[in-house]
Amino acid sequence: MKHIETLYQSWLEHATEDQDIINELQAISDSPEQKIDCFYRNLSFGTGGLRGVIGAGTNRMNIYTVAKASQGLANYIKNNFPKDKWLVAISYDSRKKSDLFAQTAAEVFAANKLNVYIYSQLMPTPCLSYAVRELNCTAGIMITASHNPSKYNGYKVYGPDGCQITIQAANLILSEINRVNIFEGVQKITFEHGISTRKIQYITAELERNYIEHVKKESLLTPDNLISKNVSIVYSPLNGTGLKPVLRTLQESGYTNIQIVKEQELPDGNFPTCPYPNPEVFEAMSLGIEYAKNVEADLLLATDPDCDRVGVAVKSPDGEYILFSGNETGILLLDYICARRIENGTMPENPVFIKSIVTTDMAERIAAHYGVTTINVLTGFKYIGEQISILESKGMLDSYIFGFEESYGYLSGGYVRDKDAVAGTFLISEMFAYYKTMGISLLDKLNELYSTYGYTLNTLHSYTYEGPQGVETMQKIMHSFRHGIEQVSGYKVVKCLDYELGIEGLPKSNVIKYILEENCSIVIRPSGTEPKMKVYISVCAKDKTTAGDIEKILVTDIEKYVQL
Repeated sequence: MKHIETLYQSWLEHATEDQDIINELQAISDSPEQKIDCFYRNLSFGTGGLRGVIGAGTNRMNIYTVAKASQGLANYIKNNFPKDKWLVAISYDSRKKSDLFAQTAAEVFAANKLNVYIYSQLMPTPCLSYAVRELNCTAGIMITASHNPSKYNGYKVYGPDGCQITIQAANLILSEINRVNIFEGVQKITFEHGISTRKIQYITAELERNYIEHVKKESLLTPDNLISKNVSIVYSPLNGTGLKPVLRTLQESGYTNIQIVKEQELPDGNFPTCPYPNPEVFEAMSLGIEYAKNVEADLLLATDPDCDRVGVAVKSPDGEYILFSGNETGILLLDYICARRIENGTMPENPVFIKSIVTTDMAERIAAHYGVTTINVLTGFKYIGEQISILESKGMLDSYIFGFEESYGYLSGGYVRDKDAVAGTFLISEMFAYYKTMGISLLDKLNELYSTYGYTLNTLHSYTYEGPQGVETMQKIMHSFRHGIEQVSGYKVVKCLDYELGIEGLPKSNVIKYILEENCSIVIRPSGTEPKMKVYISVCAKDKTTAGDIEKILVTDIEKYVQL
């Protein structure tokens, strides 16, 4: 507690640039518990960068923790790259203080003699990945906490390939960060001085336009495909970054019958109508569904705040709207891309599809049907991006046709190296319009795929462990899973894959996958960015009802282990 109090007093003395932090420090002066939560550790830095609650302290997202991370990253770049590679791109989303954190990072980089390129307005995560590659930057920073609640923000770091950084790079950057004194060891100039000296430059409108053109080139239509693009679409950016690039892409491609969810149209870090702005959950989609019902729209699309995930709902025959899972949207897109490429004669000689190990295995069966090779990677789209870069290094970039994760992330081209919801909304709209012109709904197409390849139910369950004891609790849970589990709900464990040991050439990772009899499986892993344990369950059965019954039984048994 003495160490905590010393840190607290140091922040009272030095943290004087942000009135919100001053107010919070004063407010917790008589609360040992709150001081501990704010100061018991440094905010964790890993391959996902930083992510945490906005506020005062070393365990919070604020201008000081952002500046310290930026100084450490600047030192890493200067120590490992030649001077002509000292280039960094920055983007940010609509979250509270995102613009301030982006500006703070730019001020630190510029003071360290790095050249900074920053978007003049908030822009999606894929635009940051694109800028890093197009501007030949050594690193990129995206200020976002993705789909987390409004109290969070984050600091994602990208490497020169446009992917989120590797474990090796993260460890080296962390070592540099740990050497920086948070108040006395950070170099900064004013943002205005950086602009006037051109150490900080705004990314041009031309680069933004080029990104949109790359997205539009992912179309799989030919001049002979006379489809109706007048489908009724309701779109929600969930108060995030997607509005301008998504609308621009769709409208320039001929989709004009688009209605925006007004309450979620403009950037707003409070997310007043969607407290958990994640298109994976019904609550975030519910207002959009109301809009869709009112105008009898054909399709509802919603993107998360940094516009790298997209959720989908379609109208059923009885007028209700059905939400697709990330796996369902992914297999629909995979089948559409493969079928269209073959019909168009654009399927490469050695086509490759990439997915994570927790993404539905049904996708492999679809890929195999079309003669496409599947590459399985660890959870995290950076591993998909890494495989695209490997293909590029071999002169085989054209072999990549699609990649997706069950967490609503999709990418069909190599122009970026992260999931792209701008392209996702574009391809989903095209796929929907293409099938509707043929008299086929996406529900019809999905049922056809299940009939062809077998029904598969995939679910995700998350369990939260907040506070100082959270990490320790999750470690105990993973330890219990690694020892002595021979069956789950009567289903025998056929094989246990412990990725911490390194499997099939993949990096070591704290992930366990149980292969159960009857083609069922369970994957358990701690989140890399949130205080959560994630459990992925896959069930194969004769129909949806049977699969659901089996899944409930498995969840009940698994929860005995995760609820310590």
